[in-house]
Amino acid sequence: MGSGPAPPRATAAWATTALLAAALLGCAAGTGRSADAPTPAGTPPERLCADLITHWAGVILDAGDPADAVGLDYQAMGLSGDQYEILRAVLDGARAVRRDEGAPAARAFGAREAERRCAERHRTGTPTDGPWG
Repeated sequence: MGSGPAPPRATAAWATTALLAAALLGCAAGTGRSADAPTPAGTPPERLCADLITHWAGVILDAGDPADAVGLDYQAMGLSGDQYEILRAVLDGARAVRRDEGAPAARAFGAREAERRCAERHRTGTPTDGPWG
């Protein structure tokens, strides 16, 4: 393996990850709240969850299958373990929709399913099983 520049796809994925992580950390910094707590701007945690899942589902669907096509694990994506499980479930359904109805329908399905599953995850408030739950 050489030490040349990273492939463009990997560079773009890492840049996206860095921006998402900086945004999430910046929102939680100085508030005395965890990253799962509402941000000062009032973005509820279920919305942040759905936005992250929708983003990564789109990136992975665009990159091709399987999920490691983008070369990142769940932590590099800025996801918790539970969020990664949601992403995997969303991708399973979105791939079936893409096969039957095409990419736009798969993206729409992914967004709806991410919202539904993240709302369910936060149904009783902020998850309490630690920062990676």
